[in-house]
Formats: sequence, C-alpha cells, structure tokens
Amino acid sequence: MARIDQTPFEVAITDFTHDGRGVGRRPDGKAIFVAGALPGERVMAKQTARSRSFDEAVTLEVLEASADRVAPRCRHFGTCGGCALQHLAEDRQIVAKQRVLLDNLERIGHVAPERVLPALTDSAWGYRRKGRFSVRRVEKKDKTLVGFRETDPRFVADIARCETVIPQIGDQITALAALVDGLQARREIPQIEFIAGDAMPDDGHGNAHSGVALTFRHLAPLSESDRAAIVAFAQQHRFAVFLQPGGVDSVHPLWPADPRLAFTLPQWNLELTFRPLDFIQVNAGLNGRMIQHALDLLAPQPEDRVLDLFAGLGNFTLPLARSVREVVGVEGEAGLVRRARENAERNGLGNAKFYAADLGKDLSSEAWMREGFDRLLLDPPRSGADFVLTQLPLKQFKRIVYVSCHPASLARDAGYLVREKGWKLRAAGVMDMFPHTAHVESIALFEP
Repeated sequence: MARIDQTPFEVAITDFTHDGRGVGRRPDGKAIFVAGALPGERVMAKQTARSRSFDEAVTLEVLEASADRVAPRCRHFGTCGGCALQHLAEDRQIVAKQRVLLDNLERIGHVAPERVLPALTDSAWGYRRKGRFSVRRVEKKDKTLVGFRETDPRFVADIARCETVIPQIGDQITALAALVDGLQARREIPQIEFIAGDAMPDDGHGNAHSGVALTFRHLAPLSESDRAAIVAFAQQHRFAVFLQPGGVDSVHPLWPADPRLAFTLPQWNLELTFRPLDFIQVNAGLNGRMIQHALDLLAPQPEDRVLDLFAGLGNFTLPLARSVREVVGVEGEAGLVRRARENAERNGLGNAKFYAADLGKDLSSEAWMREGFDRLLLDPPRSGADFVLTQLPLKQFKRIVYVSCHPASLARDAGYLVREKGWKLRAAGVMDMFPHTAHVESIALFEP
C-alpha cells in the first residue's frame, strides 16, 4: 500500500457530505472529504486516508471561515466521535440535514415532495437520554476511559463530561470512570449503557431512583467488593444499576432490588414502562413533538383502524389509541411486544392490540395482515421497510406516514411507493432527534 502524503495542503470547501464533512477538490479533480471544514471555507488540511474515488483529510487550520461557523461548546469536539457538527450554527445544522433528505429523495428515489415540512427541533444540548459508553483500561495512561469512541473508532475518547447527554449522566463521566478504575474487574467491563425515564418515588420498598439506569456489561463475575462499590455509587447518585454478564436476557438489577423505569407522554396522559436495554427515542423533548407531528399528518378519524409497524413499546400506537376505534401495533422483538401490551393495559387502552412478527419475512400467514385498515404509520430501523411494503395490500390505506432514521432507505421506499405503486409524496421534512450529529431523522406523508 502506498504511503499517504502527510504534507499540509490548502483546499477550498464547496459542499458538505452526508456525514458532516466538507467537500473539496484536488487539482486533478478528485474529491476530498475534510473533517472539521464547512462549505465556503478555505482550510489547511492533512490527508488521512485514500480510496479510488475520494481522499479523506482533517482540518489543521481555517484560513477563511464560513459565516455559519461557531465555536464548539465541547472541548472534546474533533476527537470524540459522538458529534460531527458542533462547529456549525444550530439553525444551519437542520438546514444541512434537510438538504441531505431532499438529495436522497431525488438521487435514490427519483421523487420530490410536493411540500417540504417545517423542520422539527427541540433543545440542542443535554438531550440524549439513551446511549452506550465504551470502557477501556489504558495502562500507558494509568487510567480507565469511559466515553464514546473517538473519530478513529479504535480508541475510546478521553472525556470529562458530555454536553449532549442529559446532565445527570453527562456531568458524571469522570466519576463513572473513577468508579470503574477502582474495581478489580476494571479490565472486564467493555461498556456501560445508559437510559433515562422519569424519576421514580419510593414505592415503600426502597426502590426510589432518579429515573437514570446504568447497565454494566462484564465479561467475568464481579467480586462482592466490586458489587458493593457499584451499589454505593448508585445510591450516591440515585441511579438504578443493572448487570449484564451475557446476552440481553442476562440483564438483571443490582440496585434497587426491583427498579421501575418509565417515561410519560403527558399530551396523551400516558406512561410507558421499559427495560434498561429497550429501544426508546433518544430525545425526550423531540419525541413528544414528533408523535404529535406524525398524528397530525396521519389525520386519523374516530372510526379508523390504524396499523402501526415497527411499533416498539407503543410510542406511536398508544397515543393513536386515544383517538381511533382500534390500532394494531406490530413489532419484531417479542420482549417489546410484551411490554407494549402491558403498557396498553396499564393505561386502560383496550383498543390497542400488539403482535410479534419479523417484518423482514413472509407475513402471509399473519392473521392481522388479513384485517382491514384505514391508515398506516411505520417507523422502521435503518434498513427501511421495503420488504413489508411489498406485502401489504396498499390500496386499503387512505394515508401512510413514514418516520425514518435513515434518509437513504426512506428515499428507496418512497421511490417504490410513488414510481411503482402510484402513491403521491405529499410532504416530507426533517426532525432534529440528534443535534450536533450528522444523523438525519425525517418524516414523510403519502396519499393514494
């Protein structure tokens, strides 16, 4: 392999990649993607990688700055890989994400929305209530690191605090690293997951906690002294703590004995309980706004039967149940389906039914597939919903609302609905679920 030339070079930045890097051109016309650079800037850069179609580089110095450039709030920005856009003004970040969505729809789906929806935003700092910290003991530094991966994912970022994680956790990263560093098993803990709901009052059994839960993955049994140290830390910070010695099914509480985790959706007078590794939307403030946005677009009527695919815990299903005759939620993970049913029962919603089904496989034998529906809402994973869309009798639906965490798969599926099935892409827009990252959350409305 040829050696990469490390000589700094000057480059004009003319565009933005979908992952938040500036795009420039070599004198021979070859594209170069420059981390830390913005469109309209001239920068000094250093090459870090090469491929046949483009090179990669990092910004060393900004020679001519964009008017949209701001000082990153976090001192770890540029090293920690958790954020990609802190150097871009918040109001311009969402504009860039909207362009990513529209570019994908045009380039991949060969479609364009009749209307671009106003962007949905909420608080840009201290919003992240779910995530996973990597843990690594670094002997050369004589310390244990707890944090997100660096921009070079081989390494764990040495961070003191995180500005995007909710403060109850983001302000305690140094303390968490010190806790792990003092454990006998400090080399046997590869990751700590965090998740947060609402604070839980004392239920009379000593189970009060702040709503924040930490799950320690450990590769060897923990000693009694290690367990005691983790419990003391949990009690000090009012965290619920779980241990995970194996797969997902091995997760069990360490303290309190039976911690309850839940979050509310006050607009619909709902409470949803969850387990510490369950999927919940990362940004609580935006989640409530997103649900209302989706329901407004879907426009369900009191006599409607609604199908909600990739339903999870019932994040959309249960609010829908407040306003329609019946809603059916379908989800691939059996544990989430159980908890969704429990959430429906706990909230007194007898008109919400849930089924477990792998939505990437043949669904012809599923009883719910043969029931008539009026409207469809779906919130698939990054891979999208192409296979399930080909199986549904689409003519029964008056409207489809598609919530997406990956604009490329939405674009592909939009192309199928519009170009092959004759639907209209009435509207599409972005939602800033992950401010300061290049992640694009979007929503689209289709009508026959």
